[in-house]
Amino acid sequence: MITTRFHPPKDTVLYDGQCRFCRSQIAVLRLLDLTGRLAFLSLHDPGVARDFPEIPPADLLEQMYVVDPRGRARGGVDAVRYLTRQLVLLWPLALLLHVPGTMPIWKWLYAFVARHRMRIAGSCADGTCRLP
Repeated sequence: MITTRFHPPKDTVLYDGQCRFCRSQIAVLRLLDLTGRLAFLSLHDPGVARDFPEIPPADLLEQMYVVDPRGRARGGVDAVRYLTRQLVLLWPLALLLHVPGTMPIWKWLYAFVARHRMRIAGSCADGTCRLP
């Protein structure tokens, strides 16, 4: 977990706004966020580099991050697990993601999906969905 100097007023999801798969997942999160507790920022927004310089840009391209109001940043599957505890409609998924001993499987699965997200969502003509 990374601690940032900036403490956003809401849990803030940092994602790749130039990635079709990522944008579709954010659309789902927006629907599931019944109480409006989340904010969303594309990693390409200039405010992200300014407000969250502690998170390496290369890491932002590889995984989604959630920064809580205390400035704690969680990436990848840790961010997903955090969100499952924050959004009531995701609580059933939280039970699955918190089964003892399964974290290595979830980390591998998250990394696999992140690496192949361009194929999952279709190709991007300009390569913006491609991981470095």
